[in-house]
Formats: sequence, structure tokens, C-alpha cells
Amino acid sequence: MALSRIYPSLIFLLLFFSCLGPGRGARNYPDNEVTLLDSMSALGDLGWEAYPAEGWEEISVMDERNTPMRSYQVCNVMEANQNNWLRTRHIARHGAQRIYIEIKFTLRDCNSLPGVPGTCKETFNMYYHESNNDNLWFIKESQYVKIDTIAADESFTQTDVGDRVMKLNTEVRDISNLNKKGFYLAFQDVGACIALVSLRVFYKKCPAAVHNLAHFPDTVTGGDSALVEVRGSCVNDSEEFESPKMYCSADGGWLVPIGRCICKPGFEEGKDYCQPCRPGTYKASAKDAYCTKCPPHSYSQQEKASECTCEKGYYRADMDPRSMACTRPPSAPENGISTLNDTSVALEWRPPRDGGGRSDLAYNVHCRKCASDGRKCSPCGGGVHFTPRQFGLDAAKVLVSGLLPNTDYAFSIEAINGVSDLSPSPKQQLTVNITTGQTVSVILKERKSKDSITLAWQGPDRPNGVIVEYEVIYYEKNQRDQNYTVLKTKSNMMTVEGLKPGTTYVFRVRARTDGGYGSYSGEIELETSQEDMLAIGDPNQSTILAVSIAGGVVLLVFLVTCFVVSG
Repeated sequence: MALSRIYPSLIFLLLFFSCLGPGRGARNYPDNEVTLLDSMSALGDLGWEAYPAEGWEEISVMDERNTPMRSYQVCNVMEANQNNWLRTRHIARHGAQRIYIEIKFTLRDCNSLPGVPGTCKETFNMYYHESNNDNLWFIKESQYVKIDTIAADESFTQTDVGDRVMKLNTEVRDISNLNKKGFYLAFQDVGACIALVSLRVFYKKCPAAVHNLAHFPDTVTGGDSALVEVRGSCVNDSEEFESPKMYCSADGGWLVPIGRCICKPGFEEGKDYCQPCRPGTYKASAKDAYCTKCPPHSYSQQEKASECTCEKGYYRADMDPRSMACTRPPSAPENGISTLNDTSVALEWRPPRDGGGRSDLAYNVHCRKCASDGRKCSPCGGGVHFTPRQFGLDAAKVLVSGLLPNTDYAFSIEAINGVSDLSPSPKQQLTVNITTGQTVSVILKERKSKDSITLAWQGPDRPNGVIVEYEVIYYEKNQRDQNYTVLKTKSNMMTVEGLKPGTTYVFRVRARTDGGYGSYSGEIELETSQEDMLAIGDPNQSTILAVSIAGGVVLLVFLVTCFVVSG
């Protein structure tokens, strides 16, 4: 008769299950939880083992979607020494080392049950047993390992039943350091009025994720609170910059990302992946974060470009960065100017109007010696010297020495840069034609005295321009290093005065045009006289000599006449 007062309460209890909320079709669990068992998802009987037979009872009720829900209940509160066991089927752990058990249950307040003796309890026990055998039909009670004694945070009363108030308890426990294929769970009732509404068994994992372009797989958490180190693998079209790794925490979260991957050349970082560079853009290095627009005078027509192709007529040197604009060879130098004498020439020019877009501009100078008719020219040879050098000149000027006097030369000046050798076209040149000067002809002595000497000479046959003046240098013989004098004249004759009597002097002459001085003539040695002497060929002095001779003859005739008369 006492039991009849108890079971109606359970019937009302089961009616409350319809108030549990959405059915199994809408149950969503966190991404980091992997369910091993969910009684709410069972389509048929759960098939758990209950013993003794009069203990736990499997029941089925309908939720608000008319979906059957499988649960177990027990309410043997009228008799003492209850020992009712409910055991699940074998649960495979799938490599998990820590298992979580979530139970939802309702429990009747013993004080709300009229006529129930002190045998009523408000707790139950939960156990587990590890096993590689998934079909054990019997397990001794002593083989179980106790997980915990479960108590309700809230118990319901007859008033709650009347008001249709559901007081559902949820408890979560865990077991760890498992090493067998699976385990069984068991619930022990010792005299409570309880309904086991649902049981969910799960483990936690760190779900697959991409961090810093590295993919980290699903990783089961460790058996204790230690972090599990996981090495990542680079996503497609990326490469390691620093070895990527993360740590999987016990609660299924990723921690402490270290290292990263970077997108390969031709790809840029998107959202957790590498995407190809679009046409018209490129990425040369994996260390570059994003694709950039092709530099000037270049293009890319396909995706995944790691460099852009130069337009026709433009080039990229091997040492040029891929971010640099394509460039071209320079145009020819301009406005060549020469300043020369008989054996050397100073060449100057202006830089090319178009440097090709580069800053590494330099110059080469080629020398050719030409026949007098200008039809045949040949390389100048090793006797010609270039200062500071012939090739790779930084400045737009050069001094060429070792040339032959009175000779035609053609100098080709070409501007070059870092891509000149990549172009199949000939290098553009500036040509400067020159004729070296000729030395002054032999010096002639016109006259001399004890303190002066008059010189005359003949200018070059083929001067390099109009002669504007002559330069005369003289000094006492063997005294060149001590003292010398330089005189200038526009005539080809000069009287040098203020000399020492009876002294030998050395004379040299050279001509100057607008292009510069020629070379000095050969040396001529002339000596002043001890007394004033007449130089043959001076018409004034010849006249004086003739008058003197005539006067002497007249004087002699006069003396002879006087001698004859007196005798």
C-alpha cells in the first residue's frame, strides 16, 4: 500500500520530461567536445543492464516534438538496504585519456513523501570499470572504481509535482589516465527516488584550427592538466618561416602559438590560407606579406607571378631587385669637346639625354687612328694611354696621351649602364674626330750681340686651328733646373735681350691654338759674342761696313799723293 503512494509521484515526474526543452534534434555541443554516448540520441531501448530486476526501470516518454526519450527511474524507498545497479554498455574511449560524464536527473525530497520511513535516501553512487572486452555480461561490484557520490542541488516535492515545476539537476564528473579500449559506467541506488533523465559521455579535444598559416589537427587533450605540444603543418602554397607549434590545454583550448608559416612567392595571405597574386601583381619573396603592383615598364599576365616580365626594349639586371622598374640602355653622350696638342687630347662630353632610368651610368672610350684620307682607321694600340682609365669611366671626361703628332684620330664615346649588355642593339656612341698638332720648324739665328740674340722660325705645316701665339723658353746651358725664362709673341720672330756676353743659351719654341699648346721644338744652342759683332745678312750693318771701307780708300789715296809731292 505504501508503494502505491510513491509511484503516482513518479508518473507525474515523468510528465515533467516534456518540459525539458528542445528534443535531441536540436542538441548542440561545443566544437571541442566529442560525444561517446548520449542517451538522448537513442532511437530504441538503451539496453543497459539493471539488477536486481525490481530495481532500475527503463521508461520512454514523448517530448514536445513527439520524439521518444529513453530514461531510467527507481523509487524503492519503502524498504531498507537497497542495492540497485544500472550498468551501461561498453563505451569505447577512442584514445581519450580523460572522460567526462554528464548526468541530468531529478530526485524526490524524502521529507515530501508521506509515510516513508528513514530508509529514504537523497544520493546515489557512480562507478566505472575499464575493460578491453566490449561484451562483459557480469562485473563484480568489487571490480568497479567509484567516481563519486552524487547529490541533488535541488529536489522536488509534491507541491512541485502539482505545479508542474521541473527541478532538473546536472552534474559532470571526469575519469582520467585510462589505458584500455573502453569502460563501463554503473549507477548504484541505495534507496532514493530518482529518475536518470539523460547520460552523456564525452571527451575534450582541441579542434582543428589554422593559426599563422599553420594547420593544427584535432588533438585529444591529455590525461591530466599538462599541455600537449602539437606541431603544425603549413597550409597549401606556404612554407615554414619559423617552426609552428601550439599547446592543447586540458579544457580543449589552443594556447601559446609559436612560429609561423608564410606564403610562397606568387601568393599572399588571405584568411587562414594563401591566395595567388592576381594578374598585374606579383610577390617576389616569401617574406613579403602581400602581392604588389608590377613596377614600371613590366607586367604579369597570369596568376601566381613571382616577378613581372619587362616590356619590349626594357631589361632587368641580375642584381636588380624584382621591385625595381625595368630599365633600358642609355642614349649616346652629347656635345663632345676636345682640347689637344700634338701628342695628347682632353675629351669632355655631356651625359646622355636618356639615362635609361638607371643611376649606374658609366662610359667607355674607343680610340682609332685614321689615314690622312679618313677612309681607313685601325685601333690605336697599346701606346695610347687613358687617364684615369679607358672603360667604366664615372665622369664625363678623359685625358688621352701618347698620340702621334700631325695624325688623325677618331674617338668613339659610348654610355653604358647595368642593362646595356642585355640589349641586342648596338650601343649608341658619340664620335669625336681630331688631328693632333705639329711642332714648330727649326729655329734660325738672325743675329746676335754681346747681350741679345734674334730668332726666327717657321710655324707648323698643319696646325690644329689658327695659331694665336708662340711661346719661347730659354735658359743658360746646363742651368735649366735653376732658372729659365718664358716669352710670348704673335710673330714668328723675336729678339731676346738682356743676355750675358759670351754665354751659351738654349732656346725652344711652341705654338698655341684655341685647342691648346703644341709640343716644343727641338733645342738650339746659341752663344752671345764677347764684343758687338755683325751678323751676315743684316742690310744696315752692311751699309756701315761699305762706307767705312770707302773712307779708308780715300784716306789712303790722299796720303800717297802727299808723299809723292813732297818727294
